Amino acid sequence: MAGEPLVTVVGNLVADPEPRISQAGKSWVTFRLASTPRVRDRQSGDWSDGEALWLGCRLYGEYADNVVATLTKGTRVIVQGRLSQRSYKDNNGQDRTSLDLEVEEIGPSLRFATAQITRGQSRGGGNGGGSGGPGDQWAQPASNGAQGGAQSFPDPGGFDSEQPF
Repeated sequence: MAGEPLVTVVGNLVADPEPRISQAGKSWVTFRLASTPRVRDRQSGDWSDGEALWLGCRLYGEYADNVVATLTKGTRVIVQGRLSQRSYKDNNGQDRTSLDLEVEEIGPSLRFATAQITRGQSRGGGNGGGSGGPGDQWAQPASNGAQGGAQSFPDPGGFDSEQPF
């Protein structure tokens, strides 16, 4: 898929993600995303919705399973992926063009919502790269009795505790 531009889009899911299974037994998912800009009328100073950008999105494997388990219609997301364009004929024989996004990264927007993060299963061995395995100091919440889900992180060492300003 060389040559397609990498883009980042913030928008809302217009329907629940649709899980699918390939003939080879691999999971994948498709969903539609609408990104509507706010535009300001220079004369009146009023804000209104601009023309929406509609994108068909897809991703594969465990990533697809995570999206199906996490995101629903109306969720505001930040999506990054490879943009492509395809032409087709609709049911009435009209020529149409569709913009599609092969998703590389997706996550909920925290501008108007909160999220609870749950680590998925580790794919690789060893303790590097946030594997969540034994010795991964970032994977386990602190058990220091802190209220409200606060988490203590280990001292990275080598830094002065005094503020530089």
